[in-house]
Amino acid sequence: MTAATGSVPGSAADTAGLRTAVLGPGGVGGLLAGLLARGGGDVLCLAGSATAGQLGRQGMRVDSASFGEFSVAVRAAERLAEPVDVCLVTVKALQLEAALDRLPADVLGDALLVPLLNGVEHVEWLRQRRPRAQVVAATMRVESTRVAAGHVRHDSPFAVVELAAGGADVRRVDQLAATLGRAGLDVRVVGDEATLLWGKLTFLAPLALLTTRTGASAGVVRDEHREAFRAVVAEVASVARAEGAVVDEEATLQFLDQVPATMQSSMQRDAAAGRQVELEAIGGAVVRAAARHGLPVPVTTRLVDELRILHPAAQPGTAW
Repeated sequence: MTAATGSVPGSAADTAGLRTAVLGPGGVGGLLAGLLARGGGDVLCLAGSATAGQLGRQGMRVDSASFGEFSVAVRAAERLAEPVDVCLVTVKALQLEAALDRLPADVLGDALLVPLLNGVEHVEWLRQRRPRAQVVAATMRVESTRVAAGHVRHDSPFAVVELAAGGADVRRVDQLAATLGRAGLDVRVVGDEATLLWGKLTFLAPLALLTTRTGASAGVVRDEHREAFRAVVAEVASVARAEGAVVDEEATLQFLDQVPATMQSSMQRDAAAGRQVELEAIGGAVVRAAARHGLPVPVTTRLVDELRILHPAAQPGTAW
């Protein structure tokens, strides 16, 4: 494992080495685009016409207790029309298929394609859809919100990116890690793709499914629905191990017991706002993998089935 830990970027030469596209400059993508551009990087944001127009006129504004408040110019377009070294994919899972049309395969070429999405299934899906690109499994731990087009608010005291090279060129992945680190992010390169992806899903799925189903915060869920909470952690961990990941369910429970009691999952917030939820990417992925391995996951299955009824737009096939 290697790590690149950054603070606030310094000279413009810090991040100028990579041509970077950001597909979906929302809460996460907007923060990454802003930090990279502030360091002097060549950043191209890919978005719909209204957002691209706003970014072209006013740039990206970031409000952050960690990185400060700043505005920076970024380039913007609706569709990739020039070579890049890296494309960071920061749309939500349900938007991925439509958003990929903004990345023509012949233009993208063999660039690093780095999806920072919830779930696990999108990595292989991208490898099938863009076989020349070097898809790098990645996760990001951050709380960052799109306030408006071209304006993001970063609320968490951390912004951690983990990358697993997989079959990609390790030297290029290390260069990306160093670039993100110099931009101010905490970055780690790990060797085990399955553990990277399923390790995150093992704590995300229980939190997302139970907070969304109950409409309650993390503290209420772990106190008043403790049995179901423990059961889902154990079920997801069993599937993760079958998928080749190294996970520790007791450590996961300890981590979840330490998150703020008032915390809400992003799925819960989307449901409360009437938006589509990432049910299939998070819970559905667990159920499908369990079926492949012949593993019983009754509590997870019940929660997913109930949420499919409550949120019919989030059905299998709406993402991939």
